[in-house]
Amino acid sequence: MEFLLSSTILLLLLPFTLYFLLSKCTKNMIKLPPGPTPLPFIGNLHQLGKKPHKSLAKLAEIHGPLMSLKLGQVTTIVVSSPNMAKQILQTHDNILSNRTIPDAVKVHDHHKYNMAFLPIAPLWRELRKIFNNQLFSSKTLDESKGIRLQKLKDCLNDITQTSLTNEAINIGDMVFKTSINLLSNTIFSLDLVQPGDSVEDFKELILNILKECGKPNIVDLFPAINMFDFDLQGIKGRNAVHAQKVLDIFQRLVDERLKLREVQGFDTNKDMLSNLLNMAQDNSQEMNIAKIPHLFLTLFIAGTDTISSTLEWAMAELLKNENIMSKAKQELEQIIGKGKPIEDSDIVKLPYLQAIIKETFRLHPSVPFLLPRKANANVEIDGYTIPKDAQIWVNVWAIGRNSSVWENENLFSPDRFLNSQIDAKGHNFELLPFGAGRRICPGLPLATKMLHLMLGSFINCFNWKLQDGIKIQDMNMEDKFGLSLEKSQPLRLVPQRICN
Repeated sequence: MEFLLSSTILLLLLPFTLYFLLSKCTKNMIKLPPGPTPLPFIGNLHQLGKKPHKSLAKLAEIHGPLMSLKLGQVTTIVVSSPNMAKQILQTHDNILSNRTIPDAVKVHDHHKYNMAFLPIAPLWRELRKIFNNQLFSSKTLDESKGIRLQKLKDCLNDITQTSLTNEAINIGDMVFKTSINLLSNTIFSLDLVQPGDSVEDFKELILNILKECGKPNIVDLFPAINMFDFDLQGIKGRNAVHAQKVLDIFQRLVDERLKLREVQGFDTNKDMLSNLLNMAQDNSQEMNIAKIPHLFLTLFIAGTDTISSTLEWAMAELLKNENIMSKAKQELEQIIGKGKPIEDSDIVKLPYLQAIIKETFRLHPSVPFLLPRKANANVEIDGYTIPKDAQIWVNVWAIGRNSSVWENENLFSPDRFLNSQIDAKGHNFELLPFGAGRRICPGLPLATKMLHLMLGSFINCFNWKLQDGIKIQDMNMEDKFGLSLEKSQPLRLVPQRICN
């Protein structure tokens, strides 16, 4: 019995031993970027802490903007400067464009249809084309302008009703609901969150998926475990439940539309679902009905929480900085008129509002490390080698607070972007909230429009104060680390309507 037990333990440890020895041999053959000395087995995991974006920014000050770590048995390269980010995201984009796929994303085979994690291959290119043509092209955004304005109007009406009772609203929830219904009208021609429904239920599902995907997972840190298909922390199991609930919602909407097509014999809707079903029923190689709910899951995760967290941070910073809020209100009053919501065509006339959004992106990027990339082959950068299969983290949070790039790097100062050519479209590597290169977020055009429309309208149509007499200086400005970077304490504000 003891012999059998010993043999079993040795067999289980053999993959780890071989992996460790192979990693040591590989390290001796190539020159990795500098980094802190890893401990046996766990590597540098103990140095991440609860807020890795901050911990790794401090380590980069010691070891440099191109830094190597061992997270478990995974070689990880951390990038913390615009120049190094450009090397990764532009110069060597063709070799460093693929993704490491977290085990939590593999539930219900979601990674096979999720454009964010698919390898650069024909399916990825076709899905990218669908996203760009069906949802985010200039033509589509122009055609959906009416939907955006209606959803903004609905949001402002809800806030106005709350202002009559002098009650506080959760800014993140309000923006989340507007983002959901904007997307669902563009995709399904309906509001996913109806009047009287609780937005918190759907938001909790999305946040739970993000939370599970962002947790350190032993299976991801020790790849040899994958051969046993273990879910040691239960992450994959919990995420399967959360994802299935959202997929069921989308599958129901697909089934209802298919049934309507059968009864009517045609489809009068001119939305994204109608176009995707047309492709699927035309026997398109790129699209089948089984993929459609997965595409929508990807869209709603990427297009709701990031917008709501960014706008929440922007409002918090404006409340803390009365002079900046006053300057923004003055610009809006002069260009738009006091108390009026803004429209798409107004955005280009509002340089200070644009600067506020950019400054929020700089200090509070919604995805602090972007999504990790993976090296398809060895790549040499500045005399160091990024080895094949290494994962790469671009710490955009650290780049946004890099003192060699930004003066008064921790100060919220939109003026730094006035008369500046820096934008957030992936051209300037000092500011990368949406990434860059082939993997840049396709939702960038819609997200930036919604942020400007909502933030501009919020501050032009309402005055705001913290609930329960909380003082501005006592407002919690700590963040909560995850796949997305949220305020640790939700922002609850009391609105007062401004008459025009």
